[in-house]
Amino acid sequence: MTFKIYNHNYNVPDLMKQLGYKPIAYTEKKELNCVRPLRGADYPRFHIYLTEKPDIITLNLHLDQKKPSYGAETMHSGEYEGEIIVEEAERIKNFIFEKIAK
Repeated sequence: MTFKIYNHNYNVPDLMKQLGYKPIAYTEKKELNCVRPLRGADYPRFHIYLTEKPDIITLNLHLDQKKPSYGAETMHSGEYEGEIIVEEAERIKNFIFEKIAK
């Protein structure tokens, strides 16, 4: 699921930490790669690739069910839609809205 929020001059890595995400690194495409485990283990986890522009932050959110595998199989068991993804996107939007309201 991809969604956008207005960029109010956030320190984006700090914002992601406040949301419970661990910023990993920037990709070659200049996306900030962040994860948030669900049960205290590495997987399952929410995974976001975030692109920052002066006015807009684009978040590409999915749920990694297991560690990536390579070869003939798909790279990982990622869920890109569904109730849990919608709920996490709403949690992020609500957190940011409350941050702006303060």
